[in-house]
Amino acid sequence: MEERAGEERQVAGEQRIEIRLPVRHNPLLRTVIERVNADDELFALWKAANINAVDRLGMTDHGPVHFQIVSNIALKLLRLLVERDVVPSVVSDHGMSNDDAEVIVALGALLHDLGMSIQRADHEQFSLLVAMPKIDQLLQGLYPVGARAIIRSETLHAIISHRSDGRPMTIEAGIVRVADALDMTKGRSRIPFEAGMVNIHSLSAASIEQVEILPGQEKPIHINVQMNNSAGVFQLDELLKEKLNGSGLERYVEVEATIEGETEKKLVTIFRL
Repeated sequence: MEERAGEERQVAGEQRIEIRLPVRHNPLLRTVIERVNADDELFALWKAANINAVDRLGMTDHGPVHFQIVSNIALKLLRLLVERDVVPSVVSDHGMSNDDAEVIVALGALLHDLGMSIQRADHEQFSLLVAMPKIDQLLQGLYPVGARAIIRSETLHAIISHRSDGRPMTIEAGIVRVADALDMTKGRSRIPFEAGMVNIHSLSAASIEQVEILPGQEKPIHINVQMNNSAGVFQLDELLKEKLNGSGLERYVEVEATIEGETEKKLVTIFRL
């Protein structure tokens, strides 16, 4: 998949993930990502979020690898929608451009879990607090005051809407919500589970081999999930379905899961949402 971790580089004695996105045709987004990769404070916040998630709570990764994966997925979802003439909300509602929608989606994906640097409970609301000044820093000089305010507000809406009971009001927010759930291959589930425990959470998290995001036939987006075990259906039913329902993207996305291999008695061969 395109959604792979970026190159690592040594910064201040630490291995640091470089965020890599296909930004060639969007100079605004290219500048934003250059600033993201030069931002020591943002890297420290990602590290703090991951320590809280992984080391202190025994959850799955919520650090820079997660943000790299989710931002690539989100950008791909947006571009597939635009290719099929779906108009981003910042375009239809504010008269801005598809490039601006890409900035919103990328920032929402990269900043959505910053509140985990404070605590897990209500981390989505804490993410707003931490992300607000960071958005202004990353956009400084790229937009006039009014346009920057719109980008900031739309990005913050995308961040708060990724919570379990979130109800996105924009295409961009729906994309970030669904992209977050799609970081689910082999142990990367967004569903917390206790490390070392053998239960439906841990089994299902290890069952997802690959997630492909492709142009659809009947709908703009086709998500193909390859599983090695039918326990992976739990990931789709408990996580992806929850994030997709109410996202505003339901009519644009089709999901199909297939089970490969002969390692178990096949209870399911194809599962569709």
